[in-house]
This record gives sequence, C-alpha cells and structure tokens, in this order.
Amino acid sequence: MAIILKITLYSEAETLAFAQKLAACTHNIEQALVVYLEGDLGAGKTTFARGFIQFFGFNRVKSPTYTLVESYQNQTVNIHHFDCYRLSDPEELEYIGIREYLGNNHIQLIEWASLGFGMIAPADLIIDISGKNDSRTLALSAQSNIGKELLQRLD
Repeated sequence: MAIILKITLYSEAETLAFAQKLAACTHNIEQALVVYLEGDLGAGKTTFARGFIQFFGFNRVKSPTYTLVESYQNQTVNIHHFDCYRLSDPEELEYIGIREYLGNNHIQLIEWASLGFGMIAPADLIIDISGKNDSRTLALSAQSNIGKELLQRLD
C-alpha cells in the first residue's frame, strides 16, 4: 500500500508552499484524515504544519509543544495539531479526549506520533522530514486509501 513520494525543498518558503499545496489536496475529503509528521528536533515539522493550517485561513498558528493540541476550526475544516513530544505517558491523550478529534472533516497533524503509540489513530499519510540549514527532504508515504488519493492529487 505504501506509495512514496520524495521531494527536496530549498527554503522555508518552499516548505510552507508545499504544505499549502498538500492542504489544497484535502478538499472534498469528508472522513477523518490522520497525518504523522516525523523527523528530528528542528527538522521542520511545525513549519510544515503551520503552512498546512494557514492554507485554510488561520494566520496565527501556535506550536502545541506545551498545550499538546491546538485546534483550528471554521466552516470548512477542523484541524487538530498535536505535538506529543512532552507526553510522559500516551494515556494523557485519552484524558484530553483524542477520539473526539477524529470525526468527519477532521484533520489530525501529529508530531512525535510514536510517543502516543496505542492512543492515536493509524496514519493515512506519514511525512518524514529531514535536512540541514534551509534544505529539507520530505518523504511522503501513503498508509491508507485516503493517503494514496492525496499523493495522487499532488501530481
């Protein structure tokens, strides 16, 4: 099932633009969508999430590092940006009602998903971000039919 697309981006602006392009591809997907953002500290996961979220008209995008989740909702979309880096136990996600963030038209962007293992939904799309300085390599891997559809829309 894993369809992989690799892309190299050479600036933060290119990363933001690509994230917005992917966000545009989510148009008309009515079921829940789960995207894991993977990579080392400083790889650009939050930058990518910011670009994705800004596509939907949310100009102020905060990092969920200390709050665990930041939600952005309007008439078209419900986006929930999770950062599991500071989780001491995956069970904490159950306390904040993570399952309630998984309805139709909901998108979950999850950083450090492995730290929430057992509590978070399986990924539809995994985006592994790596690189140095301003250059980033993104490896996008579809994990479901929705993820596969998104990658096909990107082409």
